[in-house]
Amino acid sequence: MTLAVLFAGPFAWLVLAALKTKTEWVTIPTKILPETPQWENFTRALTEINFTAYLGNSLFLSFLYAILVTLSSAAVGFGFARLRGRGKRPLFVLVLSTMMLPQILTLIPTYVLFARAGLVNTYWPWVLWGLAASPFLVFLFRQFFAAIPAELEEAAIIDGCGYGRIFLRIFLPLSRPVLWTSFLLSFTWIWGDYIAPALLLDPDHTTLSVAIAGFYRDPHGNPHATVQAAAAALYVVPVLVIFLFAQRYFIRGVVSSGLKG
Repeated sequence: MTLAVLFAGPFAWLVLAALKTKTEWVTIPTKILPETPQWENFTRALTEINFTAYLGNSLFLSFLYAILVTLSSAAVGFGFARLRGRGKRPLFVLVLSTMMLPQILTLIPTYVLFARAGLVNTYWPWVLWGLAASPFLVFLFRQFFAAIPAELEEAAIIDGCGYGRIFLRIFLPLSRPVLWTSFLLSFTWIWGDYIAPALLLDPDHTTLSVAIAGFYRDPHGNPHATVQAAAAALYVVPVLVIFLFAQRYFIRGVVSSGLKG
């Protein structure tokens, strides 16, 4: 219950802030509830920010990256879990160690590489990031695949299946909970990301998070934080909807990924 309040509290505050007037917003001490809910703030957020266009950019990038990184991470995790080879464990540790590198540390080198390749102001960086897999998701898939009985793999090999078919026909369908978990996590990573799209995309092709962050004054130079709060509240809705539909798979995937070390 306490965790629910901690997570729901900021969103409730955001919605209440979106329903206030500018005067109520700057009044100290602030009032929790608005005297007259300003529902027009949501209408203004949809029209003045070009909400639908930036929403489309965010959805496209998030779905694109989530699908690619889920499939690539599943393939890499399968390799670490079931394929035999010398040096596999040190290589797995090396992959996991990259999680300790903060994004800000690789920001400038990443930008320089993409700029020299002519990929700035395109969506190719997210394609490449997706194909490169995610160390954390590789860990989830590796843990899940390692817990699958070896008899399934041995029976498939006896029937003449190669590891490619074993992965696609047996292991991938069995990993549906982890697939959903991976998809949800990676979707929210890109959906909530600000630094990468702000750095790599021009204002016309950027995502909704960047557009909302830059929308703190109207064309006349007047601050309108309440409209910005309304846009931010609307921005959270797609993630909530996706999570509500897939939460049972998400929980099952997290639990099943810890079955075997």
